[in-house]
Amino acid sequence: MVRHYIKLLRISHWIKNSFVFVPLIFAELLWEKDYLLTVLLATFVFGLVSSTIYVFNDIVDVESDREHPQKKYRPLASGVISIAKAKVVIFVLSIIIVTLMYFFPFEFNLVLIGYIILNVLYSLILKNIVILDLISISLGFLLRVIGGAFVIGVYISSWLILTTLFISLYLAAMKRRSELVHTVSEYRSRKVLEEYSLYFIDQISAITAAGVVISYALYSVSEHTVQHFHTENLVYTTIFVIFGIFRYMYLVFKKHKGENTVEILLTDIPLIVNILLYIITITLIIYL
Repeated sequence: MVRHYIKLLRISHWIKNSFVFVPLIFAELLWEKDYLLTVLLATFVFGLVSSTIYVFNDIVDVESDREHPQKKYRPLASGVISIAKAKVVIFVLSIIIVTLMYFFPFEFNLVLIGYIILNVLYSLILKNIVILDLISISLGFLLRVIGGAFVIGVYISSWLILTTLFISLYLAAMKRRSELVHTVSEYRSRKVLEEYSLYFIDQISAITAAGVVISYALYSVSEHTVQHFHTENLVYTTIFVIFGIFRYMYLVFKKHKGENTVEILLTDIPLIVNILLYIITITLIIYL
């Protein structure tokens, strides 16, 4: 049962909350113990909120999930965990979240509340509205970054915000493309897929991919960035961003992956190596 509850909470998807660390890293505070612990706790809270939303979404979609070839094996859809028990899980998690919010500044809690409202609206309405479904997903990542800045009270570059916006839109578009390709014509896992086509999604993917590279490149050479880090070497890390975008696109277009972003990030060796090299390089440039 523990395994089923872990699956219900989607603990593996907590990796998405690593976006909370972005302001900490680029504010040169990664090795400051107090700041690091604060961000770790903030990331944990975002994880609890994410799990709560996942459980809520599974309750809302339980009937349609039972008809899906893969989702029918989820704990609620398969009946391993009852809806009543799932509601208890939501209640317990909500109590923990509200308690932990006491330790955070008002601005961070405001972002957290906004994140909850956005995801509830997504589960109930926005996921069925073309284009708004993609924007809603990207705003979720953007709120993580903004929350990470508020929780430690640091400035975050507008270029980094734009980069986050574009990369989250890119990942959402790649997910929709994969769903379009893999979903059999007799059954659509999402109603909104009827409003998309491969050509339309490919256009969105190309635009957002270009947006990621351009925004990050401009951030790395901006006057504020050069003055803040006292170096122009950050521009060399753009190559890792380019490789990551192209590699992910390759996996979706040629290897027909992409429905599960977390699975790709945790299993594709070239992508993992690229991310590790980026983290090492950015750490050396910023901190040494």
